[in-house]
Amino acid sequence: MKRILTFILALTLALTSVIGFSSCTAEKKTDWETIEEKGYFVCGITLYEPMNYFDADGNLTGFDTEFANAVAAKLGLEAKFQVIKWPNKYLELNSGAIDLIWNGFTYGMEKDGVSRTEYVDFTYSYLENRQCIVTKADALATLNTKEAFAGKKGVAEGGSSGEGVAVELSGNAENVTLFDSQAAALMEVVSGNAEFAVIDYQMARAMVGQGDYASLATNSAYEPESEVYAIGCRKGSDLTARINEAIAALSADGTLAELAGKYELSNDLIPNIGKAE
Repeated sequence: MKRILTFILALTLALTSVIGFSSCTAEKKTDWETIEEKGYFVCGITLYEPMNYFDADGNLTGFDTEFANAVAAKLGLEAKFQVIKWPNKYLELNSGAIDLIWNGFTYGMEKDGVSRTEYVDFTYSYLENRQCIVTKADALATLNTKEAFAGKKGVAEGGSSGEGVAVELSGNAENVTLFDSQAAALMEVVSGNAEFAVIDYQMARAMVGQGDYASLATNSAYEPESEVYAIGCRKGSDLTARINEAIAALSADGTLAELAGKYELSNDLIPNIGKAE
């Protein structure tokens, strides 16, 4: 009798374990399933014009902001935005704190020489960009060749493409100070604490020479190769395909062209997205 009871107890425990394991396996949802259930996705951003910034009324706006809202609407979702420290972008993404890196994010290499495609799955690219050197306007006459920047003190946003360019120009990483945002890096040039900054061309075009940055100018002594903006998703995420479908639809129906015109980005917008990629 004891043997029978022992057998029944062991069988019950085994079945419970199998059922519990199967239940846990079945409950694991994909990125898309989780987001669809929540009803929103979270975009990790930093603040700079013309991509994501606050307008005079304190509302978040910009090309990437409106673009994300349009994609969300196509998918029957809401877009939410979380300001992040750019060097922490992959940690934020993989921890689930954000669902997308969506803020002038370019294909390219990180400072360790590893391609960003090793860290994220990219969506279709949608805008052309390049890194841009910014100096004081009165320094243009002397900082007029790539070689003239050797040994100079530079600044950039940590973890950005501009960081690598700044180190290349200065010739030594010790000469380059990194900041949490491109705007903060620019202010170091304004204050005279740095001789040059390397930021996104799109930001330089929108902000340099105006307001707090009136004393600055873009410097054409060296122009890095062109880049493209895309959106970073978690590796292997099924959200990537959904975002791509929405991007292609917004390109086809003219929504992206309209947004590009609004933010004076028409010349940089990639046409017919999804058809040639």
